Amino acid sequence: MNQNMATTMELRCWGGDWGLPSVHTECLIVLAYAKFSGAKVTVSPIDWTWKTLTATVPELVCGDSVVKEPAQILNFLRKQRFNADYELTARQGADTMAYIALLEEKLHPALLHTFWVDAENYVNVTRPWFASRSPFPLNFLIPCRQASSALSRILLTKGESPLHRINEVEGKIYSDAKECLNLLSYRLGKANYFFGSSPASLDAFVFGFLAPLHKASLPSSPLQNHLRQLENLTCFCDNILAVYFSSSHPGPPPPIQETVDANLQILAQLVNKESNLIEKMDDNLRSSPQHKPHRPDPKPSLANERSSTPA
Repeated sequence: MNQNMATTMELRCWGGDWGLPSVHTECLIVLAYAKFSGAKVTVSPIDWTWKTLTATVPELVCGDSVVKEPAQILNFLRKQRFNADYELTARQGADTMAYIALLEEKLHPALLHTFWVDAENYVNVTRPWFASRSPFPLNFLIPCRQASSALSRILLTKGESPLHRINEVEGKIYSDAKECLNLLSYRLGKANYFFGSSPASLDAFVFGFLAPLHKASLPSSPLQNHLRQLENLTCFCDNILAVYFSSSHPGPPPPIQETVDANLQILAQLVNKESNLIEKMDDNLRSSPQHKPHRPDPKPSLANERSSTPA
């Protein structure tokens, strides 16, 4: 008997806004996959808590197990027989891994640049949002730390050796991202999901990458303008939101009142401890165990509901 099946699974993630259950790409991936596979998770936003500094989100806690990063969390859920990819063929499984790698290589750097490096978007959207969701004095630290991490990641993945300045790789970043969006749009075509009538892990990854770009009110974003020209991709995001996230979401917990002096002392300790760490990510899907998954019956898409409505 699988003991984890009866154990509550807690998902720690950034909270929602802009009509999304979370504004954070990696958190959205896990939230969507949990919905697709029928996994019951208790969502615990880290907003306004010290976990905004100490936690690596998304983070899944199940009994004594603590799992981080989307690929690892999805693999953990599959081992619990929550497998949204169970009905995929071997070819579709290989395509899934290829497209996820494409998202990471071509689209992710442009999203990091759009939200964290583009000055206009950072000053007017990204920094105010994350600062407003972080307790004092972390509201001064968290946005700057995230922006620095995003810039380093872009240069490490796109700058090559020797590292270029960000303005020297910016054009290549957005060119690759637009090409990636075009390929996704062509692959999706007129379908609701990428494989068959039910969403799978590729749909979760694409949704996680595209939904914030689709929904955020960005003052400067040629990539967002390009996405909005690909109507099937925006409809793809809207359909998943309507079918799987249409119910109202509970608000984040109220701010935790702590002594300011104690906060400052803890902050200094944590900053010194973590100052030299570089965030890493490994989103390659692992092969999943072939068990019959626990997943809900496929939900009708918005297009199907409209077509079945009597005149």
